Amino acid sequence: MTAALIDGKAVAEQVLSELKPKIAQIVQKRGYPPGLAVVLVGENPASVAYVGMKEKTCQKLGLYSEKYHLPATATQKELLALLDKLNANPRVHGILVQMPLPEHLDTGEVLRRVD
Repeated sequence: MTAALIDGKAVAEQVLSELKPKIAQIVQKRGYPPGLAVVLVGENPASVAYVGMKEKTCQKLGLYSEKYHLPATATQKELLALLDKLNANPRVHGILVQMPLPEHLDTGEVLRRVD
C-alpha cells in the first residue's frame, strides 16, 4: 500500500466550510445554535491549548459554547455535579471533558455522565 500525504489544514478548512451552512440551517429552523460545553480540569498545557482552539472553532462556526475550568484539586463530586448541571441545560447539546483528567478523578465515571 502506498502512503498518501494529506494536507490536514486543507481538509479541516473544507470540513468547516461544509459545516457552517448546515449550522446556519439549524439556527434558522430552531432559532438558536447547537451548544457545546467544554470542561477542563487542571492546567495541562496541551489541554489548555486544545480547549482554546475548540472555543475559536465554535465561534467561527456560529455555535454556542460554554467553557468550565476547574482547578486540578476539584473533587469527583464537584466534577459530576457540574456534568449533571450541563446535562440539564437545554442550550448544551454536547459536553466535551478534556482529557487527561488529574489522576485522582475516575475517568470512567465521568465518561458515563456524558455518554
